[in-house]
Amino acid sequence: MHLRALLPGLLALVPLLSHAAPRNCLIVGVTDGDTLTARCGRIGAYEQIKVRIAAIDAPEKKQPYGQRSRQALSRLCYAEKAVITERDTDRYGRTVADVSCNGEDAGSRMVSEGWAWVYDYNKIATKRGGGLFKLQDSARSRHLGLWADAKPVPPWDWRKSQRESHWGDHFF
Repeated sequence: MHLRALLPGLLALVPLLSHAAPRNCLIVGVTDGDTLTARCGRIGAYEQIKVRIAAIDAPEKKQPYGQRSRQALSRLCYAEKAVITERDTDRYGRTVADVSCNGEDAGSRMVSEGWAWVYDYNKIATKRGGGLFKLQDSARSRHLGLWADAKPVPPWDWRKSQRESHWGDHFF
């Protein structure tokens, strides 16, 4: 097979390879328990990006445990250097990535301490071998973080109920 025949396929892989390279960044903001603002690059050429931690979903700010979840992520990552490995871009334009602060995987830490649920969007958690699910089961059995609540509400259900109550106010 000629190189010319392979070239289009190889060129199609370049964007995938460039996204996989880890970036060293400084965490300059924490929105909630699964979203950070990072400054990446070098002096004079910084890029600020919004990062959604892959494979987890934390309580919303106004949801029970939302502020405590944000504080937990802040303690781990705020004003720290982080290694960010991009996996995807979400519908809001945020970089979906694995984030390591102080050599520790932020998603694993948030789940293991009970401040976030496993969110298996695109089967990222499953593809990693299911370790996050084991961490979540352990946090739940030990009643850590949001698992201290008798019936914690996953953020995706909480957001849905907020949308429904908001729309209901406008039509009735």
